[in-house]
Amino acid sequence: MISISHRGYWLNPSEKNTISAFKRSFSQGYGTETDIRDFNGELVISHDIPSVECISFECFLKLFIAYDYRLPLALNIKSDGLAKRINEYLKFYKVDNYFCFDMSIPDTLHYIEEDMNIFMRRSEYEIDNDLFKYAKGIWLDSFHRDYLDEKNIMSYLEAGKKVCIVSPELHRRDENEMWNNIKLLSSDYYNSEQLMLCTDKIEKAVEFFYEK
Repeated sequence: MISISHRGYWLNPSEKNTISAFKRSFSQGYGTETDIRDFNGELVISHDIPSVECISFECFLKLFIAYDYRLPLALNIKSDGLAKRINEYLKFYKVDNYFCFDMSIPDTLHYIEEDMNIFMRRSEYEIDNDLFKYAKGIWLDSFHRDYLDEKNIMSYLEAGKKVCIVSPELHRRDENEMWNNIKLLSSDYYNSEQLMLCTDKIEKAVEFFYEK
């Protein structure tokens, strides 16, 4: 399993989606999840309301390739109509270990038309749909209860899909029960690089899952 940082490897919440958090993540060999919007005609990194303080998507990619362009990037799309421009930047900087997710259904069709890597969401409120066949993987979320079905994970992985599990602390729930359940997955799946965990506690995750 591969662990990725949520909005960078931040030490306090004010560092989320900042250069310092991304540097810390990339320099220690962790991929990351981040948020993309448009602001005044430019692609920027921002989860909520963007401002002039946001770093540009291009600046983010320049920082990324300065470390290791092979690390995974999870690109949470916050605005419609960005597929073509995002794809142009990814191709220009030769970034291919990425996936885009959280687009609206109509907007997802543009990412498919651009032949981009997309993940579809699955949670207690969302089920698989006909777009599943186009997806490289599944963003496995759980908003109000832990949702970790080994049979579903197994079926996705055996279908050649990747699975990125959203760790419960992202929704302000304790992560320990789910993390223990992840450890109980059969070794074929637990040790697969097709399986990922997106976490706010990257250092704890590494110690919990990888260090003996």
